Amino acid sequence: MNRLILQHGTTVTVIILAVFAWVIYRRVADGGVTAILLLAATAAVVWVLGAFAFIYLWPRITVGGFKRIIVNRGFGGGPIPVNTLYAVPESPSQTASSHSVIATGTDEVLYLGGWLDLKAGPQLLHVPETGGRYYSVQFTDPTSGADFAYVGKRTTGTAMGDFLLCGPKWAGDTPDGTTRIDVPHRTALLIGRVFVADEDDRGAAYALAKQIQLAPLQPGRER
Repeated sequence: MNRLILQHGTTVTVIILAVFAWVIYRRVADGGVTAILLLAATAAVVWVLGAFAFIYLWPRITVGGFKRIIVNRGFGGGPIPVNTLYAVPESPSQTASSHSVIATGTDEVLYLGGWLDLKAGPQLLHVPETGGRYYSVQFTDPTSGADFAYVGKRTTGTAMGDFLLCGPKWAGDTPDGTTRIDVPHRTALLIGRVFVADEDDRGAAYALAKQIQLAPLQPGRER
């Protein structure tokens, strides 16, 4: 649905505006000044309410669409359980033929992704040592569509590490040796990327991508 909106949004908008312009023209031709004023007032109200609804609902529609795809279909390897990260072994161009939701971007990275839900408690994100290789994991808030945190070469380095992901009401301590990331609304879309130098490097990149994983915070790990 979102893909159709993006592909045909301009055409649909032009058609709606054309119909609206034709209605106004006919009203003017018939001398309906009162009707024109009513139409203008209605258009203003619809515009304001529509803009508010679009700004408020669009992130929920788009990010929610990712969630449904992840838990129901996955990225080519079947449904992905909540709080599980799946690494895609193929490049974006290779997955394009299978209509993968992440069949876009550059062939210089492998993608991974999953849906985070902290209802049952905090999760630990583990990342491996990548030896200077670029990688990143972005956290997207489903209520706003904004990325609120990043883990990766440009923000946290390439050393092996663990990151505590906790919801807004969690009041526990951060375990020793971990970095805390607060998730504003308990759930988030996680999308990761691992750099691939060339085709011969794809296996090494995929092995690293599979090591980026989520796991529940075990009792006793709190400081």
